[in-house]
Formats: sequence, C-alpha cells, structure tokens
Amino acid sequence: MREIDEISLRKARELYDSGYISSCEVGTTKGLQQIHKYIFDGLYDFAGKVRDKNISKGNFRFANVIYLKEALAKIERMPEGNFEETIAKYVEMNIAHPFMEGNGRATRIWLDMILKKNLGKVVNWQNVDKDLYLQAMERSPINDLELRFLLKENLTSDVDNRDVIFKGIEQSYYYEGYEKP
Repeated sequence: MREIDEISLRKARELYDSGYISSCEVGTTKGLQQIHKYIFDGLYDFAGKVRDKNISKGNFRFANVIYLKEALAKIERMPEGNFEETIAKYVEMNIAHPFMEGNGRATRIWLDMILKKNLGKVVNWQNVDKDLYLQAMERSPINDLELRFLLKENLTSDVDNRDVIFKGIEQSYYYEGYEKP
C-alpha cells in the first residue's frame, strides 16, 4: 500500500472516531466534499474541491466539467426515500465523479450515510465481492438492477458497529486496488 493510501485510510477511520462524520451533510454535494476533504486533506491540493478538468477511466468518460456543477445540483435534488432511489442517486454521483481522485472511497461513505439516515441500514461492504461490485458499477449507468441486487443482499442494520464500518472502509480501499502489505 502506498504511503498516501495508508494515510488516507487512517484519516477515513478518524472521520468516524473523531465524530466528524456526524457533522457532514447527508446526501448533498457539500457533504461529499466534507468527507473527501477530511480523508484527503494534506494529501491532495484538490481535497474537497470539485474538479475543473475532464476525467475518464478506461473507456468511460465521467461528467463533462462544463456540465458538472449543473449535474451535481440535479443529483442533490434526487429523492432518497427508499433503497432504489438512494442507489439511483449513488449511481448518478459516480457518473459525475466530482473529484480528480478518491471518488469511490468518499462516495461509498456518502452512500452509507444516506442509507443510515433514511433506512437505518448501511452496506456491509466486507461481504461485497470486489469483481461483482466493479462489474455492477461499470454497468450501472445503463441499468442499476445488478448493483441494487448486490448491495441490498448485503445491507445490515448494525449501523454503529465499528468493525462493520472499518472493515467496510478497508474493503473500499481494496476495490481501488490497495492492499495492506
């Protein structure tokens, strides 16, 4: 694991241990920016700042920077009253990919905050297979059924269990290719 990943993983844990997570807005761009800034502050000069360049991953281009502000405002207005609406909002935020780096890690925490607030549940990420998750995310802009199925079967009401949260954060880093030595 690179040093930057070790530091940001430690800061992701501190986000919860410090109680700062409770002060972050739920389901808003500002809340996502608060999470991102906390985790990546001091590591990236763009921590918590919406990107001003176009980015892509593989053959997929994320939201064009020209439309990003408008897209984020639209996402913020999306409903999140049930599981299906929340996943649709999560998928749209992934398509927007508002930061230059660290989107997945910050957005998975953001998703759990929405689920906890509205449904009293979080995803038990340690039980979500990396390959199945990444494939479902790749296909989610066309159809989010696969993603909904995968995440719904791994919901837990054990929302304040430190092990569930921290193992989930570690899994989130694993999805991005980082593993502890």
